[in-house]
Amino acid sequence: MENNIVKLNGTIKSEFKFSNSQFGENFYMAEVAVARISGVEDRIPIVISDRLINVKEEHSGKFISIVGQFRSHNRYDEGKNKLFLYVFVKECEISDQKKADDLNCIEITGFVCKPPVYRTTPLGREITDLFIAVNRPYGRTDYIPCISWGRTAKYTKNFKAGDCYSIIGRIQSREYVKEIASEIIERKTAYEVSIIRVERQDNFGGQLCV
Repeated sequence: MENNIVKLNGTIKSEFKFSNSQFGENFYMAEVAVARISGVEDRIPIVISDRLINVKEEHSGKFISIVGQFRSHNRYDEGKNKLFLYVFVKECEISDQKKADDLNCIEITGFVCKPPVYRTTPLGREITDLFIAVNRPYGRTDYIPCISWGRTAKYTKNFKAGDCYSIIGRIQSREYVKEIASEIIERKTAYEVSIIRVERQDNFGGQLCV
């Protein structure tokens, strides 16, 4: 069963920069903008092999359709380990002209790996934050932050660690400000899955890997 599927249609907003090499294959990073219905753009990092595209060409401003997976890994940055989230591209098509509406869809099936965090905004809107562990082959696991709203937040706040759920939603980017010293602030971007639909999976073939 495919337990991690991402489909994106958007606009390439940056050059492709070298990320890493693995078994003789080179991977590059870029940023793709996908518009919401409201017109706000989500800026989503992608990682792609140079076997799929010619990275020497200029792609910024072009349209791209992607099928891939939402992945994570820990990287050492500023003296601490940080969770880096990105879309790993498996298939893509790049064109000069837009062929389809913007699309941002993700479907994952995984395990709740820590107790949910339930909160309300100053305006009284209910929110629940979740961390979902999505298994990959060869014993690897992606840890995906998810957020739910309203009545879905009421439902997901009672989830238990180790329970398995299928989630459908979209990947969203969210800017926030962090104070790193007195009168010194830094703008950062968080990435998470905004949940549209969630369903418990009691018979899913797998177990929580940590």
